[in-house]
Amino acid sequence: MNLPELGAFLRTRRDRIRPAEVGLPQGPRRRVPGLRREEVAQLAGLSADYYTELERGSGKHGVQPSPQTLAALARALRLNGDERDHLFHLAERPIPPSAHGPSTHVQPALLGLLDRLSNTPARVITDLHETLVENDLARNLLGRSPAHRGPAASFVYRWFTDPQARERYPPEDHPHHSRVFVADLQAAAARRGRDTEVTKMIAALRRRSQEFAALWDTHDVAVRRMDHKKIVHPTLGIIELDCYNLLSEDGRQRLLWFTAPPGSPGAEQLELLSVIGTQDLSVTAGTAPERLPAAESGSRR
Repeated sequence: MNLPELGAFLRTRRDRIRPAEVGLPQGPRRRVPGLRREEVAQLAGLSADYYTELERGSGKHGVQPSPQTLAALARALRLNGDERDHLFHLAERPIPPSAHGPSTHVQPALLGLLDRLSNTPARVITDLHETLVENDLARNLLGRSPAHRGPAASFVYRWFTDPQARERYPPEDHPHHSRVFVADLQAAAARRGRDTEVTKMIAALRRRSQEFAALWDTHDVAVRRMDHKKIVHPTLGIIELDCYNLLSEDGRQRLLWFTAPPGSPGAEQLELLSVIGTQDLSVTAGTAPERLPAAESGSRR
């Protein structure tokens, strides 16, 4: 393992990313143009000490990054396909097939569109509903994406296995969302064929959720392209929005964004959302403190 080269490569990739590109504030005391080490660690779900050792490239503490760690770093640093492969080569790790798939880096066309959507909540997700990148307004609306790995990275999986995943949606809408998620997953599973990632997730969901199993056995199929949603926001209450999906050419990634007709209550609430940001203003008389459930952000719908 070429630890010095690995560390140097990580440093140069970190230096080129501006905080705003990954939803972080610039801050008045920032002394580096790019990201700080601890910010990269946070984005990748690693400890700051571990990431620092990687960058130092000394190997004093036996740092041996796993393929999962490398994939997380590639996402956090927004590496393109060639850069991601180079990272795996430097770490002397085999490049897994999934490293060329949708869950490792955002397709450039979708990322370019996301960067231009500064006034509407938006995120890029996979066909298994794993959030890859999102803007500030999406985090303000739905909560920060959790750092889950494996099946739990999918909001669909959490929807059927973690009750907290449903907290930002009115209970009366849950059956509709369940049907839509399963029909969309049917289409993704057929598109992927015998992909082990999706087959394992479906098997686990059938074991853990009777609701999922019953809906799966209906064999309803429908790729989700548009939906009307009610979001239960901890500060602004119920926000009614239209949710649109723009699919990539291969259908394995999609840009998802929320909007509302001009002059509607939803449009006014979106304007307020950009003002209040991530402040917790929900601790007022008669209301409970805000909770950002771990499950929520993976979705995002």
